Amino acid sequence: MATIMMRMNACDTSALPVLILHTGDPDDTLRGRHGDYAQMLRHAAGLAPQAAHIVRAHAGELPRAPADYRAVLITGSPAMVTDREPWSEQAAGWLKQAAAAGLPMFGVCYGHQLLVHALGGEVGYNPRGRELGTQAIECLPAAAGDPLMAGLPVNFPAQLLHAQTVTRLPAGAVTLARSTLDDHQLLRLAPGIYSSQFHPEFGPEFMRDHLLAYQADYAREGLDAGALADALKPTPTAASLLRRFLNLRQPAATAQR
Repeated sequence: MATIMMRMNACDTSALPVLILHTGDPDDTLRGRHGDYAQMLRHAAGLAPQAAHIVRAHAGELPRAPADYRAVLITGSPAMVTDREPWSEQAAGWLKQAAAAGLPMFGVCYGHQLLVHALGGEVGYNPRGRELGTQAIECLPAAAGDPLMAGLPVNFPAQLLHAQTVTRLPAGAVTLARSTLDDHQLLRLAPGIYSSQFHPEFGPEFMRDHLLAYQADYAREGLDAGALADALKPTPTAASLLRRFLNLRQPAATAQR
């Protein structure tokens, strides 16, 4: 009986924490008002503090082995994946290992691009320009049969804040949704591995403060941050994705776990 129980426990990952791979933060003023990016992601995912293990990858911290987690969430960052900073490349190597082990993962913005890079795709500056504010997301036909997207509307608003984009998908990746300026807004990179260019964790309050704080910078790019701030609205469908992801019946892990 003890042997049977040990085997059952080895397959049950529900008691394990969710890794939040923290890849960067907003400026000090925004962080003081709204929390850091790891906290935002934890709140959006509905995780209690004790249910999450936050690892500050951008500060050189390393996660434990993939088998020590039930899932991974990867934050956004002001950094650029194309800079290939040592901490980022180290995190990409860990993510590649975790993907091979069958660990469920969801990357957001920088995390989206970092997963794509780790799995063999390419990232670069978006030739169509920077995307900001609340924008429309359009689901593609592949989303209709995806468990994460079941029952969601074909079109929904999301918060966008990015200059770089996915320029080439990794082998086997499927695009689930796009926006006007970005063809790869939501990806299924492998069974149980998803990523979004948009931000499920950002609400209108954070977006408004960010847009107004950097209004002059965006104006130099020809973007009217004030008008974008006035047009912000809630994004409940996008905000639901992290909780939906963690509640999915995930595919069986490989023997490495």
